[in-house]
Formats: sequence, structure tokens, C-alpha cells
Amino acid sequence: MSATNPIRVMIVDDHNMVRKGLATILKVKAGLELVGEANNGREALELCERVQPDVILMDLLMPEMGGAEATRLIRQRWPEVQVLALTSFQEKELVREALQAGAIGYLLKNVSANDLVAAIHEAHAGRSTLAPEAIQALIQVESAAAAREEDVAKAFGLTPREREVLALMVQGMSNPEIAEHLVVSRSTAKAHVSNILSKMGVSNRAEAISLALQHDPAGGSPPARNTE
Repeated sequence: MSATNPIRVMIVDDHNMVRKGLATILKVKAGLELVGEANNGREALELCERVQPDVILMDLLMPEMGGAEATRLIRQRWPEVQVLALTSFQEKELVREALQAGAIGYLLKNVSANDLVAAIHEAHAGRSTLAPEAIQALIQVESAAAAREEDVAKAFGLTPREREVLALMVQGMSNPEIAEHLVVSRSTAKAHVSNILSKMGVSNRAEAISLALQHDPAGGSPPARNTE
């Protein structure tokens, strides 16, 4: 993103000091433009309509309207707007709600400035960024994870072995670790991962994990991804 056409970013958080800190980062980083700040989800909806941001940094626990509900409504009205959940909490329900509402990523507020900026650029490009803590919070309930993985496998036509590899990816394993766990060569593990990414229509592991975790078995169809 060039300096003449920066990524337009909006901040939604009910804590003034947090907004100030995020605003400072956005103002000093090239390629980003702060276009608005909101105190809660309800204000975020009104502001989003006026300023039309590219990416929103969204807190989750706020008065009047929480971040998950605001994310859901924003994504329904303005699907081109990407939402990054940015919160102090990593409880699995919060993570799941945010992703199912349409957030493209989930970061904790202790994220470094450089990682935050990178996540904003990734979100603008339609790619997911998930904090490792968020992934771990989501896989604490193994039975629920297994049911979701089975449903994802059916939705994307994954083979039993690919489903197994996807489950290990969700657990945070690297290709070498997957190879060791399955007692296969590293090239075989890499091939399985490549096939999974291709079938799921994503470009990297983070996107595959995010899409798997967003998939709601009751919803029938996997969520659409931005492939631009």
C-alpha cells in the first residue's frame, strides 16, 4: 500500500488510553491512515457508514454493543470491510464468536506494533492472522474440535489423512512436526498441507486454520473468503 493510497483504519475500544496508544501507532506507520475512533459497537456502526474504513481494530467486550455483534453487522452491511479482533482476552468462546461473526483475525492487545501493522496489511489483503494464544484457546475442547474438523473435511472434500493433517495444523504443528507425528517424510507432510490449502481455497496455514475454526457445522456452508 503506497503512502498516497494508505489503508484506512478505524479503532473501536471503550478505553480511551487504548485508543490513544493504537492511534499513535497508526499515525507513525507509513501506509496507514486513522480515519475514526468509536467507544462501542453501536458507535462503530454509525462511524463505519460515514468513514468507510478498510480495516477495523475491534475490541470485543464493550458496553451497549459488544465487538462480536458489531462485527457481524458490519460484515453484513459492508462485506469489503475487514475486522481484526483486538482484545485482552483469549477465552475460547470470545475467539469463536469473533471469528464466526466474520473477523478475519484475532490478536491480543500485547501484540507488538510491528506485528499489529503486519496484521492490518494481511487483513486488508484478505488474509488471516491469529494469535497463538487464540488458537490454543479454541482447541481446548477436543470433542468439539473433532466434530468441527469432520464437518470441515466434508465441506472441502478432504481425505481422512488430510483431515488428520488439518487437525495437527490447528494444534500449531509445523510441517516437520506433522511428519514426525504421522511417521511420514517431510515432503509428504508438505504435500498434504499444500493439498489442504488448495482444497480450502486459501494461501497460507493461518488462513486454513482460521477458516476451519470459523466453520459452523450448523450453518451448512463454509464462510466465503476474499480471494483478491
